[in-house]
Amino acid sequence: MTRIWSATLARLVRHPGRAFGTLGAVALLMLVGWVSAKKVGLDPGEAAAITGGSNDSDPDGERALGAAGPGIQLADLPPFTEAVGSGGAISRRPEIRTTIPQRPLVDVIKYQVQQGDTLFGIADKFGVNPETLLWGNFDLLQDNPHSLRPGQELNILPVDGTYYVWNQSDGLNAVAAFFGVAPQEIIDWPGNHLPQDIDAANPGIEPGTGLVIPGGRREFVSWRAPRITRANPAVARLAGPGACGVGSDGPIGEGFFIWPTTAEYLSGTPFTSYHPGIDIAGSTGNAIYASASGVVVYAGWSDYGYGLIVVIDHGDGWQTLYGHMNTVDVVCGQAVFQGNVIGGVGSTGNSTGSHLHFEMQHDAYGKVNPFDFVSP
Repeated sequence: MTRIWSATLARLVRHPGRAFGTLGAVALLMLVGWVSAKKVGLDPGEAAAITGGSNDSDPDGERALGAAGPGIQLADLPPFTEAVGSGGAISRRPEIRTTIPQRPLVDVIKYQVQQGDTLFGIADKFGVNPETLLWGNFDLLQDNPHSLRPGQELNILPVDGTYYVWNQSDGLNAVAAFFGVAPQEIIDWPGNHLPQDIDAANPGIEPGTGLVIPGGRREFVSWRAPRITRANPAVARLAGPGACGVGSDGPIGEGFFIWPTTAEYLSGTPFTSYHPGIDIAGSTGNAIYASASGVVVYAGWSDYGYGLIVVIDHGDGWQTLYGHMNTVDVVCGQAVFQGNVIGGVGSTGNSTGSHLHFEMQHDAYGKVNPFDFVSP
């Protein structure tokens, strides 16, 4: 140790800057070794062996810094074994929100209709069929998708089926038969909270109780306007104030149709048995065109939920209807030709956003899917 300090002092005289640097490095290394020894519990001799400092077996510090020494003997680590099914590592999902497992619902929940909602969009959001929404909300929607409007509070059934509010004189057997299910299916549904030993003939269910009928079905109530002809447009007088009076003659369609507006994609409900038309997207005021030549047999407000509508009779068995219009630019009895502007796209009536409801009807086929006869 004396030789080390003599050499250090000699270097300090000859090269003071370099010597102080070396001395500082030695002191720092010895300090680190001492702190480490304190943390791991080494005795002074073992610490000296690491740092090259003095200890009882080497009182003069004969071992130079970095010289080979006895070192510390650590126990061998056990062999590495990979966890079964770990893929070699344990990873963490890079998500800031906790993943909540999906659990099946058993009770009816409520949903408030928002601007822009559609029957199909709400059904998709909650994983049920659109028919289930209609069957679960007859008092509000009356089986008519066009009765949907912002602010309504809908029943969302936990499973596809129907919803029934119990009456005083009801029997469980009769209710089940009406919806095409077995009484036990109604009893077994946990959200109905019915005892297993209930008497199906005299169940004693409190009037006003709402029951989920899983898998239940029923016929839809039809609110469709009657076929309106140019010979007798007054037949539609019960449909609303837009009904026309006496008939009039005019141009006849040529058996083919054009797309009735500028937008080229659907915005909501497609053609179904309970929605006999298509909803075409559009901004308020977009032009609406006569799909074929004919005579206007209805022009104005409809009480069937379509708002402002125009109906054109094409004189060859065909009729087209244009609903939820913002403006009506034709009048009763007016002759129109294919491509004429008859009004603008809107959101009047029972509607949650601007679009065109377009229907086609034939005397022989009834209401048909417009996509079978016209395309954008």
